[in-house]
Amino acid sequence: MPTNLTPALAWQRLREGNERFVSGESQHPNQDASRRSSLLEGQNPFAVIFGCADSRLAAEIIFDLGLGDAFVVRTAGQVIDDAVLGSLEYSISELKVPLIAILGHDSCGAVTATKGAVETGEMPPGFIRDLVERITPSVLTAKRNGQEDVNDMVVEHVKQTADRLADSSRVISDAIEDGRVAMIGLSYKLGEGQAALVSAIGQV
Repeated sequence: MPTNLTPALAWQRLREGNERFVSGESQHPNQDASRRSSLLEGQNPFAVIFGCADSRLAAEIIFDLGLGDAFVVRTAGQVIDDAVLGSLEYSISELKVPLIAILGHDSCGAVTATKGAVETGEMPPGFIRDLVERITPSVLTAKRNGQEDVNDMVVEHVKQTADRLADSSRVISDAIEDGRVAMIGLSYKLGEGQAALVSAIGQV
């Protein structure tokens, strides 16, 4: 049975969980044995969170969630690839999740590395180069807009990530157009623990 939450109510639930986390009043819901047992037959998450793989950005903790609440996809710098697109499309088409949240954060190492590569012309080795190449358009856009601070670049990258998902995936764009799904961009502050809304596509 898919969640009956609208995109707006799903965002409200995420926001309320984050507020509890920020204030030190986390309830740690849905983390007991009975919840575990209740999920044996299937899952009905109310949001999909596509975030950076940074260890300080554990989605279920910062939004005070438990088992079965969120479908979580993470890569360094929340970089999109085919596996990410497939995972997100699965959450929309099969699990009927009403909300996609893109989660970036200040002092992001992947964005910082990209900023350095753009400014020095020196690319990092191995597959880190692939991450940098995918984040470069966001860094260049931020620079064109006069934004030289890495945290401003993070926000720009969150916005561009959302735009790219809507452009790349017919499943996602159709769901947004139909009003079944909304996509929000969030920027997380490591010090405060707060996830602030920086963009929205669809009705939230």
